[in-house]
Amino acid sequence: MTTIVVVKKKGIVTIAGDSLTTFGSTRLTPDYDAAYDKIQHFRDSYFGIAGSAAHHLVFENILNKRTDLTFGTKAEVFESFNKIHPQLKDEHFLNPKEEEDDPYESSQLTAVIANKSGIYAVYSMREVFEFNRFWAIGSGREFALGAMYAVYARLEAEQVARIGVEAGCEFDSGSALPMTVYNVIIDKPG
Repeated sequence: MTTIVVVKKKGIVTIAGDSLTTFGSTRLTPDYDAAYDKIQHFRDSYFGIAGSAAHHLVFENILNKRTDLTFGTKAEVFESFNKIHPQLKDEHFLNPKEEEDDPYESSQLTAVIANKSGIYAVYSMREVFEFNRFWAIGSGREFALGAMYAVYARLEAEQVARIGVEAGCEFDSGSALPMTVYNVIIDKPG
C-alpha cells in the first residue's frame, strides 16, 4: 500500500513517495515510524519499492553489500535485478511463488528507479520498463497517473510528482502524507 511516482521533464528527474506503512488495518504514520521515507538512495540512483514492508530493509541490506550493481540503462537495471533475485531467495528467504502458470519466479516486488539516465520501473518477474514522462506504482498509482497526466504539460517535474502523490494520498486508503521528494539532473535532457 503506497503511492510512489517518478517524473522526467526538462532535464530533471523527480521521485516522490508517501509515508504511510500499513499492516492489515493498522496504520503506521510518520509520527510513530522513525524510518518512514520510502525512497532509498544507492550511488546515483533513487529507488521506491511497493509491496511488503519487508522489501525496504531487505533491499537496503542487499544494496549495502553489493558493488557489482548498476542502474544506468534498461539493460543494466535488468542485469542487476537478475543478480539480486538469487540473493532474495538464498539470504532473505523470499517465497518466489505467485501463480502456478507464471513463466518465471517472482521477486515479489515492484520498484521505480530515478537517476541521471532517466526513470525505470521493475516488476515482479524482473520486467523492466523505461519511461519518457512519468509513472507510478503502489495502491495509489491509478490516482497518481491520472493526476500527473492532467498537469504534465504545464508544470515542472517536481510539481507533477507532488500532485501525483497528493492525488494518491487523497483517494487511496493505503497512502498518506507527508511525502518525500528527491530530484536528479539527467545526463541528456530530452
